[in-house]
Amino acid sequence: MSEAGKGKVYLIGAGPGDIGLLTLKGKECLERADVVVYDELANKSFLGFAKKEAEFLYVGKKAAHHSLPQEKINELLVDRAARGQVVARLKGGDPFIFGRGGEEASELAAAGIPFEVVPGVTSAIAVPAYAGIPLTHRDFTATVALVTGHEDPTKGESNIAWDHLAHSAGTIVFLMGVGNLSRICSELLRAGKSPATPVAVIERGTLNAQKTVAGNLETIGGLAAESNIRPPAIIIVGDVVGLRDKLGWFEKRPLFGRRIVVTRAREQASRFMTMLTELGAECVEFPTIEIIPPASWEDMDEAVRDLKDFNWIVTTSVNGVGYFLERLYAAGKDARDLKGIRVAAIGPKTAEAWHGAGIKPDLVPEEYVAEAVIESFKRYDLSGSSVLIPRAEEAREILQDGVAAMGARVRVVTAYRTVRPVREVQAMRELLKEGLIDMVTFTSSSTVRNFMGMFSDERAELMEWMRHTSVACIGPITAKTARSEGLKVDLVPESYTIEAFASAIREHLERS
Repeated sequence: MSEAGKGKVYLIGAGPGDIGLLTLKGKECLERADVVVYDELANKSFLGFAKKEAEFLYVGKKAAHHSLPQEKINELLVDRAARGQVVARLKGGDPFIFGRGGEEASELAAAGIPFEVVPGVTSAIAVPAYAGIPLTHRDFTATVALVTGHEDPTKGESNIAWDHLAHSAGTIVFLMGVGNLSRICSELLRAGKSPATPVAVIERGTLNAQKTVAGNLETIGGLAAESNIRPPAIIIVGDVVGLRDKLGWFEKRPLFGRRIVVTRAREQASRFMTMLTELGAECVEFPTIEIIPPASWEDMDEAVRDLKDFNWIVTTSVNGVGYFLERLYAAGKDARDLKGIRVAAIGPKTAEAWHGAGIKPDLVPEEYVAEAVIESFKRYDLSGSSVLIPRAEEAREILQDGVAAMGARVRVVTAYRTVRPVREVQAMRELLKEGLIDMVTFTSSSTVRNFMGMFSDERAELMEWMRHTSVACIGPITAKTARSEGLKVDLVPESYTIEAFASAIREHLERS
């Protein structure tokens, strides 16, 4: 509900696709929305900014198919706001540039519904920039024209003044025009534009699947057809297209055009995906594990009550630290109650999780596996010590056995569970089958086992598909599990961190 129970509509431009091009205000409006009404967005990750209880209504439009007529969309916005709901109308690009946002705003105004327009980064500007094409340049042109390329080819007369357009604008940008590319070129040539005028067509601009084809008014139609250019795409006509070879940057990134599957839990995947995306990869999010609390907090809460009895707390994951601290705070305690207790962390990221609570771990091994933790403990006398290990419900017993063998009393409590999420695998099946995946990444043994389990009914087919796909594992334990499942492991980084993993992936794919 909005303030004082009054509804409101935000007409939000989501930009052309790159999630980083959504404005801060657009994100803030999404976060407070009760209802998100969205189009055929280039990047549906924007929906993740909405609150969990938000309702999502798809009203998208594709070529020759409208999920909901525009009149019905207008009625929907008015109706939901009239009920007192905050509505985020999320539109690709900018709402007021060939987006019919003006029509929606007019209907809202006529109905007396409060609304705001949140401008978006239009593809007319962003996509050329990502292709290395400045729309204006002092050595080429100071004028730009934005034109719809979606005119109905069956109507008798064009609303576009082609003669004026051909001679008055130094750069012309056509949106939604790839289906009419031949006609656009013909009209410009008929109006007197030189056949040698440079032209670029850019498909799925600002996304890691971006594809650019360049030619001139005479050749671009054939070149675009040969390259199988499909919507969404924009067309740029003008001499500035010639700067592309010099100023192009997006498509020159080291992993551009590579498609990598990330199987890590959604809550943990964002940093890893950001690293790969910045290198140019297209990340396919396919979480095979979900982190959830234990069935009962009884054991953990009892351990928190008995904190004074422990000499060490040993943590093997960021999740273990997070859930332990959560129950510590729930008991009305904080870091001061850990005074005198030493802390061990399996690696630097787990250590960082402790830093957030103002605690610096006493032990972080050089190698980030349980065996290395045990080896590091040899510097200490654990005889008679009491050790608490908050960990996943299912985990290797090597750590607790190794510490117990040193004479310590060990209490293991369940901090969290990892489960296989229920999800549709058809899209992933098709990508693997068609050989459209370059690499599948695994960050734990659970991700491997659950990935294989999702294809249990077609294991033979999966193994055939995976023959043409690289497999990367974050560490030797994960790699051992992958090999036991019959997978050929192509990559294990020397250091078992996300940063080292991303770097090793880059090096591997650049060589292949």
